[in-house]
Amino acid sequence: MQTSMISAVYSNFLGHAPNWYKQTIIAFLIINPVLFMVDPYLAGWTLVIQFIFTLAMALKCYPLQPGGLLLIEAMFIGMTTPGHMMHEIEVNLEVLLLLVFMVAGIYFMKDLLMFLFTKLVIGVKNKMVLSLSFIFASAFLSAFLDALTVVAVIISVGLGFYSIYHKVASGKEFHSDHDHTSDDGVDSLGSNDLENFRAFLRNLMMHSAVGTALGGVMTMVGEPQNLIIADKAGWDFVEFFIRMAPVSLPVFVFGLLTTMVLEKTGWFTYGAKLPNSVRKILTDYSEHMDKSRSKRETAKLVVQALIGVWLVVGLATHMASVGLIGLSVIVLATSMSGIIEEHALGKAFEEALPFTALLCIFFGVVAVIIDQGLFQPVIHWVLSFEGETQMVMFYLANGVLSMVSDNVFVGSVYITEVTAALQAGQITRDQYDMLAVAINTGTNLPSVATPNGQAAFLFMLTSAIAPLLRLSYGRMVMMALPYTIVLTIVGLVATYVGLADATQWLYDMHLIEHHTATEAVSGVVSH
Repeated sequence: MQTSMISAVYSNFLGHAPNWYKQTIIAFLIINPVLFMVDPYLAGWTLVIQFIFTLAMALKCYPLQPGGLLLIEAMFIGMTTPGHMMHEIEVNLEVLLLLVFMVAGIYFMKDLLMFLFTKLVIGVKNKMVLSLSFIFASAFLSAFLDALTVVAVIISVGLGFYSIYHKVASGKEFHSDHDHTSDDGVDSLGSNDLENFRAFLRNLMMHSAVGTALGGVMTMVGEPQNLIIADKAGWDFVEFFIRMAPVSLPVFVFGLLTTMVLEKTGWFTYGAKLPNSVRKILTDYSEHMDKSRSKRETAKLVVQALIGVWLVVGLATHMASVGLIGLSVIVLATSMSGIIEEHALGKAFEEALPFTALLCIFFGVVAVIIDQGLFQPVIHWVLSFEGETQMVMFYLANGVLSMVSDNVFVGSVYITEVTAALQAGQITRDQYDMLAVAINTGTNLPSVATPNGQAAFLFMLTSAIAPLLRLSYGRMVMMALPYTIVLTIVGLVATYVGLADATQWLYDMHLIEHHTATEAVSGVVSH
């Protein structure tokens, strides 16, 4: 009886995850307390690597459970405290509210999004032009909205396309109920097209995700760490854009060129075409929706378009916190669409809440990184350099750390340390401003290498669409690799060769002005 009970508990542990995966997590839980007693610094890095492993295996088991178990144990053995984790969550409350409310808000605008993107996909038959349209639109939107919002839109659109084709390939009508997570009903002829369609959607998803990084680096509202850096440096929206331009604009151009090369050559599994059968289904769907659209449904689209305008204007002008604007979108979209039952509202939150919980676990791991001083040796080493070499080292150090940790955390830690160095008189104010550019570009560009670095990539990896498109951690890393190489190298060259001269030219043209050391008064964030 005792053996069968132990067996039952083990069977329940992490459900249907593979046996080797369960045993690996158990081994982690046994090793960590022993390692922490021997060497806390080594134990801290081991925990970070283990957490990255749970993210990499997201398709085997959602990372919330194994990652959460590792963090709970880390707190019990003293790697960090619940109070510090709570502090990290409070600091990132805007990001969490953004996820909860903005993603749900986008859900209630999916009719408009499907209408617009269906017209785009069936209207633009050249895959390269379509890919450039997706990456350019994502970059443009990410410069004014948050990257997570843009990715939420792209995921919603991708899921819509996938479910329409999957439904028809399974022999059902457009309006039928259907489970698009099971391929059992798809005939063998349709299954080939389904695989090609998956590859096509994977291409567009990855182009769009990279686009959010290209646009997100340019403005102070593009990424959360941009806001922190702009606040510390005392830059407004225009000054931030101008100071980043010597690095961000060349990177943007080379990013688009990379897209063209990948689509032309088909390297790294890009270049997948939209199968004709799928195009016909999407065209038929568009015509069917246009013909059967009632006055009420047309009115919904018009109202959603107006809400979309409010969304862009509200976010671009920073009228309120991103999460609160998302909440306003929910209220406006549901009240004007007649969605008033609680259970109908609940569906919108299903996509965002598991990831919100996972992000809280992530902030707990960040607390461990801070408490165990895992980045301190790198920071002190980088500060020992001078001139252009120092800028390059900051760029590279931020880039490497952003590949394994959250770029928001890395950016905020580095700008805090540099602000402290300025206040201590170790660097000049002009040097500080150029280091701030190196920190911002370093955290935003090389971090596309892995889903760890960018919350938008992580959100896509753990979303409902990833398993449908067979978009695993490894595949994301592989498809991001050409972009990682190009963006990192172009950013590095622009920082080393052009940043100092270009910044001096901007001063000479009076497009930006010199700041005094006392203007960086936001203070040092204490953790």
